[in-house]
Amino acid sequence: MATLNQEQIEQKLQQIKDWQLDGNSIKKEWQFNDFIAAVGFINKMAILAEKHEHHPELFNVYNTVTLSFSTHSAGGLTDK
Repeated sequence: MATLNQEQIEQKLQQIKDWQLDGNSIKKEWQFNDFIAAVGFINKMAILAEKHEHHPELFNVYNTVTLSFSTHSAGGLTDK
């Protein structure tokens, strides 16, 4: 699977709100009212990601969740 070039990445980033490029990944951060709400979001994302055969990196610090996507097997961002 081929990775996207810089121009393709920039075009696609314009189509998704609040996501940013972070090396070979795209990432977004969410803030919740508390830790339980943040963990609930992570659990929902895990189920959705598994259904689509994607396995993002999920980071949690108290009420903040950061999600990072890339195609690890391709070493960067792809159309999949």
